[in-house]
Amino acid sequence: MLEIRPTCENCNKSLAYDSKEAMICTFECTFCKACANQLKNCCPNCGGNFEKRPVRPKNLLKECPVSTRIVFKPVDFKKHLRNL
Repeated sequence: MLEIRPTCENCNKSLAYDSKEAMICTFECTFCKACANQLKNCCPNCGGNFEKRPVRPKNLLKECPVSTRIVFKPVDFKKHLRNL
């Protein structure tokens, strides 16, 4: 089951469980759409691509709560883009 992390790892923007702006990689690194675009759709942690994060249905939130764990690791964009 996906964690559904609450924020973008780079800019710390809030990403609610039903956010249409949340993007994830295969390891569930979570970024907002704007940061994923700046990263050229390449995860700085694993090198994988980003996909739109699925929405957890509201009626399942109590049974399957979303994560409250915040991962905040701002990206060095120059270094990341140089390594692509």
